[in-house]
Amino acid sequence: MITDERIEQLLDRYSYLEHSLGTPDEFSNEEFVKLSKEYSDLGPIVEAANALRDGRQEMIDLAEMIESGDDPEMKELAQEEFHELKERLPEMDRELSIALLPKDAADERSAIVEIRAGTGGDEAALFAGDLFRMYEGFAASNGWKVEVISASSSDVGGFKEIVANVSGQGVFAKLKFESGVHRVQRVPTTESGGRIHTSAATVAVLPEAEEVDLNIKQEDFRIDTMRASGSGGQHVNTTDSAVRITHIPTGIMVVQSDKSQHKNRDQAMKIMMARLYEVEREKLHAERSEDRKAQVGSGDRSERIRTYNFPQGRVTDHRIGLTLHKLDQVLAGDGLSEVVSALIAEDQAAKLSAMENGF
Repeated sequence: MITDERIEQLLDRYSYLEHSLGTPDEFSNEEFVKLSKEYSDLGPIVEAANALRDGRQEMIDLAEMIESGDDPEMKELAQEEFHELKERLPEMDRELSIALLPKDAADERSAIVEIRAGTGGDEAALFAGDLFRMYEGFAASNGWKVEVISASSSDVGGFKEIVANVSGQGVFAKLKFESGVHRVQRVPTTESGGRIHTSAATVAVLPEAEEVDLNIKQEDFRIDTMRASGSGGQHVNTTDSAVRITHIPTGIMVVQSDKSQHKNRDQAMKIMMARLYEVEREKLHAERSEDRKAQVGSGDRSERIRTYNFPQGRVTDHRIGLTLHKLDQVLAGDGLSEVVSALIAEDQAAKLSAMENGF
């Protein structure tokens, strides 16, 4: 339970920030920007804190009214309001507790989404295409923009690999739980006997990074240009447009082979920055929690996280035991929000439990 003392601390801090922002000349530009961000972030928390404080005070007032009231009708009305408020207060307390949970600094960022066909050959590539369209639909429903950075198409359709930049407000917060192995169970179009096959694709969601996030040294990168491979004839690229960037300290390598060398260089560096940023995030996360694989948001790409079963029309997320018989809606993108909301709620519950137990 959030104490009254903690609520007063929050309100005092908010009041201090409000006063400070009214005297910008007393701070450097860097300090003022930092205070402005804290003030903005604290706004919704203070709103929840005020609601809880007012609710608790109202409980006290109603209790006194019930105790000392002479009018039977007013006393009965006060008792009804008292019991209604008593039921609401725990949820108000929980809302404030959730608002006070440590925020992932990357939550508000755009993200790089990488989808790769896994076991299952052509069927896995087709499934990778289904997953990409699912995220396109989900992005559209959230008002986000999807830009394909690179794609390797399969001969039968779908993708062997596709990498896209999903930009917008709060992209990573909603997509970060998608990292892992996605499994599909269905009858392939090439299967004449009607047997159900199981295939898989891996998804990696990386927060888009900025140079200020990383201690980047240009000498740590080796950039090579080479001739892009083609399908023969007029499609062969006869210029050295493909770009390969290698981060020497980690060995991470990114290759882009579109027609424009300049575009390839920019996109390869964007992917590289995202991967390096994720390495740093993983390192920090591992230091904070030895049991990270047990958490909902582990992002372990070797972990089977979800199954899409076509014969039964169901989607099952194995991390939280959620099963929805809404396969078509989920794959269209609009039904994915129900799964994402459940994952976020479970993650919040786990963090609240850890906070209450002092972990």
